[in-house]
Amino acid sequence: MAHDAVKIGIVSVSDRASTGVYVDKGLPALKDWLGKALLNPISFEERLIPDEQAGISAALIELVDAGCALVLTTGGTGPALRDVTPEATLAVAHKQMPGFGEQMRQISLRFVPTAILSRQCAVIRDQCLIINLPGQPKAIAETLEGLKSEAGEQIVPGIFAAVPYCVDLIGGPYIETRPEVCQVFRPKSALRAPSSSM
Repeated sequence: MAHDAVKIGIVSVSDRASTGVYVDKGLPALKDWLGKALLNPISFEERLIPDEQAGISAALIELVDAGCALVLTTGGTGPALRDVTPEATLAVAHKQMPGFGEQMRQISLRFVPTAILSRQCAVIRDQCLIINLPGQPKAIAETLEGLKSEAGEQIVPGIFAAVPYCVDLIGGPYIETRPEVCQVFRPKSALRAPSSSM
C-alpha cells in the first residue's frame, strides 16, 4: 500500500526541560504514539522550547512554513502564570477549531476534576492544523486515542479520530491510521480507494 508522506511538527513547551533541569518526556511520547498510530511515513520537526509566548508563536510559524501538515504541542496549557501556549497558538491562528479543546477536556474529566483547568486549543494556520495537547505522556495518549473498554471497544472517541479528515479539508496529505490504535472517521465521499505501490 502506498501512503502519503506526512511532515509533523512536535513542540514541547517547558522552562525546565528546555534548560536541562530534567529530561523532556513530551517529544518522545508524541513520537511514540504517532509512530504506533499512523501508517504513513512520517518526518518529524522537533522543538523543545521555554514558556515564552513570542518564542512559541515563532516556532509554530516556522513549522507551518516548513511544510508541516500537523503540529502538536505539549505543555504550557494550565492556568499558571508561565503557561502561555494557548495564547501563543491563538496569536498565529487563521481559524479556531474549538471542538478539539472541548473533547480533550471531556476525556480528561473522566480521570481528574481538574481537567476543567486545562486550556488546550486547536487552530488552523494556512494548510496546517495545530493542536495543544496536555503535558503528561499518559494524558497525551488518552486525549489522542480516547477511552476504550477492557474489551477494546471505544467508549469516548479520541481527538485524533477527526484529525485526518480535518487535514484533508485544508489540503494536506491523506493520513491513515492503524484501526486498533485509532479508528479514523471520514464521510464516505472522502474515502480514498486503497492503492498498491510498485
